[in-house]
Amino acid sequence: MRRNRQKAFRNPAENPILPAIIESLDQEGRGVAHVDGKTVFIDGALSNERVTYQSQHIKPSYEVANTISVSKQSNQRVIPKCPHFGLCGGCKLQHLDINAQVAAKQRLLENDLWHIGKVKPENMLPPLYGPTWGYRHKARLSVKYVEKKQRVLVGFNEKATRYVADMNSCEVLVPEVSALIAPLQQMIVQLSIRDKLPQIELAVGENKVIVLIFRIMDALSLDDEATFKAFADKHHVQVWTQTKGPDTIKPFWPLNTEQSAIPQLQYSLPEFDLTYPFKPNEFTQVNPQINQVMIRRAMQLLKPQTHEKIADFFCGIGNFTLPIARSGASVLGLEGLANLVERANESAALNQIQNATFGVADLFKMTPEALTGLGRFDKWLVDPPRDGAFELIKSLGASNSPQTIVYVSCNPATLARDAGVLVNEKGYTLKAAGVINMFSHTAHVESIALFELNA
Repeated sequence: MRRNRQKAFRNPAENPILPAIIESLDQEGRGVAHVDGKTVFIDGALSNERVTYQSQHIKPSYEVANTISVSKQSNQRVIPKCPHFGLCGGCKLQHLDINAQVAAKQRLLENDLWHIGKVKPENMLPPLYGPTWGYRHKARLSVKYVEKKQRVLVGFNEKATRYVADMNSCEVLVPEVSALIAPLQQMIVQLSIRDKLPQIELAVGENKVIVLIFRIMDALSLDDEATFKAFADKHHVQVWTQTKGPDTIKPFWPLNTEQSAIPQLQYSLPEFDLTYPFKPNEFTQVNPQINQVMIRRAMQLLKPQTHEKIADFFCGIGNFTLPIARSGASVLGLEGLANLVERANESAALNQIQNATFGVADLFKMTPEALTGLGRFDKWLVDPPRDGAFELIKSLGASNSPQTIVYVSCNPATLARDAGVLVNEKGYTLKAAGVINMFSHTAHVESIALFELNA
């Protein structure tokens, strides 16, 4: 017997609690069920489970809901390690076994490649695993002063809200940073600008160099300055401030003096004898251990040779460019942000690499004429942001198509879209694809794909 379609109440807590059987997981890690022909996305539910749910958002064609109870559990369900799981919106999948998380991401990649791009890889690569906990070296934490309670919250936002989660630790952050959450709350509440400090951006480099960028919306008093300095000295961190846009980010304490130099953020790739300095607000991979594994796989797929000319598009600070250059190939790295290109040139000089050049280019506005003007390359490495590399891929023609393209993606949907163009329009074969579990316990899917030009 079919139930009447659910009516949305003004208060979601008044919506009825209903049963469902979970069929699969979606791209956000939610259980997917169909109730009376309507798709329901249920947070906290896993494939093959029987649950009851309560909808939070009801639309004509779908609903978004929370799990209320689980009457039949998946054998892949585990106890979340973090006490804040379910409240904090930072992790979606701590209740799913780590191997099952990766398998779900692999299925999502395969499904997107087929349903969006109409392509299937000839070979699925073994997934790449990294650290499961304490892996996150970069993050942006929200800050909220709660006047009624005279306290400060520091952490990620609550699930599906703009409220800051009440938390005192984080299992995916580097342990030294997780241990700072409670002291940060205690320190910020002492400031005169406690209600004008909305965000902390953090970056961790090698040798436990920790930089905290405080977004401040008002001037610091002398007492505030003293409080920041005491915090930095006690916890062995660097405090930076940001008053407006990114160009206002600057070190506050400690500062370089004639007597001492402050340690700089950097990461290294020992396999390629490379060191990369970086600024705390510049893009680097949040998981440096798996970054090393990812680069190794990219080099195995790309197979750079001494005589080749290779392009690295969306090169950032040269994360892939410099390992390619170590092979002896001539490499051009192009990136849209001038500050990242400046850092890439700095790293090339530091590592005494002379066969890599870098340039600034808006690759989202690439044209066939502009691509042809760059010259012909034997191989490409492409590592775009979430929007993908559509204009770049569309600009390929007979005169500028490389034999090999290695595509590193942080969004399987745009990878699938671009793969569809490469395979169905540009004469390439998708030889291999696989996932990289860069962000354990989240629904984020990082992947890598190999394309070869047909003879």
